[in-house]
Amino acid sequence: MTSPLLNDPRLIVGLDLPSIEAAKAMVDRIGEGVSFYKIGLTLLARPGGVELAHELRARGKAVFQDWKLHDIGAQVEGAARAVAEGGCDLLTVHAEPQVMSGAVRGRDAAGTDTKILGVTVLTSLSEADLAAIGYGATAADLVAQRVRQALDCGIDGVVSSPLEAARVRAIALAAGRPDFLIVTPGVRPVGSEKGDQQRVATPQAALQAGATHLVVARPVIGDPDPVMAAGRIAGEMSEVRS
Repeated sequence: MTSPLLNDPRLIVGLDLPSIEAAKAMVDRIGEGVSFYKIGLTLLARPGGVELAHELRARGKAVFQDWKLHDIGAQVEGAARAVAEGGCDLLTVHAEPQVMSGAVRGRDAAGTDTKILGVTVLTSLSEADLAAIGYGATAADLVAQRVRQALDCGIDGVVSSPLEAARVRAIALAAGRPDFLIVTPGVRPVGSEKGDQQRVATPQAALQAGATHLVVARPVIGDPDPVMAAGRIAGEMSEVRS
């Protein structure tokens, strides 16, 4: 019997792998241990990448297509409609009002239950990075501004660092949106290296701060035993119930 700790639906494993074949092999290896996967641009851009997303859903997995759409509203509307019509549980766009509004129109036209997430501030960006590209606000203040805009646009949630999750949750609750999703990358189990992420937290800390879903890639797919790695993370998560 599979332990319930090995299949927490709040855990999203990122298939940050170099090929479709490697991603399929990883999913087969993990088996029933993970029920939710993220597919990013490296795989989506390859021949068969979108088909992989559809195959995983046909196998009963939930799928997060991490497109981070960013274009004029009409183009985002068309792209979001296409993704939603194909079948997708979570879809990311950049958290700018024109972009988010276009994505909502596209999803609604598709008539599906795809959830639209706005990417607030990439977790690889430090405060110095934000200053270098022209932002005068801190990461926390920029996230707060974009969360309020996301709520105004009527999207389903945001992607933000676990360090900003508590503030995001407070803003969403104040707006009467307890259902607002907070999906946090930059999650590292106790004892793990940060890699290229700057604003990170442990699974327990991210959930306690208000995250609804955690995205974890290298600590699982880079482990010699990804099933046990996912189980250890789920074990940490089990200490905090939603």
